[in-house]
Amino acid sequence: MAAGVPLAAVIGDFDSTPAEVLAQIPAGRRHRIDEQESTDFEKALTRIDTPLILGVGFTGARLDHQLAAFNTLAAHPHRSCILLGAQEIVLLAPPRITLPTAAGDVVSLMPLGPVQGRSVGLEWPIDGLNFAPGGRIGTSNRATGPVALEMAGPEMLLILPRSLVAPLVAQLLRPEHTPWPARA
Repeated sequence: MAAGVPLAAVIGDFDSTPAEVLAQIPAGRRHRIDEQESTDFEKALTRIDTPLILGVGFTGARLDHQLAAFNTLAAHPHRSCILLGAQEIVLLAPPRITLPTAAGDVVSLMPLGPVQGRSVGLEWPIDGLNFAPGGRIGTSNRATGPVALEMAGPEMLLILPRSLVAPLVAQLLRPEHTPWPARA
């Protein structure tokens, strides 16, 4: 609201939303969900019907909220979502993706569970590596040009320069893009 962006809806438990802000939002656009077992991000992500979600405000201020947002991406791999940070974007790596990176662009891979993958165009290829929390991670890898990634499972966060958001959005909205299936 402070940025002047019209809100189509507000979804959450409203426990941290000031009353004066709620008063500015028409009742029909407020979707209160009182349970405390999920975050507001998860409440929204699981209730919005759209092929791609851009999440703003989930990286930065509070580390616990940022980690919770990453956990939500992993819990709902069938939902294509890009989290926009000030300098970077974060998303759950899809099964296959081609990135229009330039030589020297940072491509970081952060596993949220055990996972393997394959790559083309990374300075340090990932083929045959076993990634896992508490084990191997892929921080600060670099592109040698365009990068192609294939992941064996929905457990890898992909952290990229924010300048790639527009071409990444276009790619994720293509009819041939196949997201991960929903978790059982």
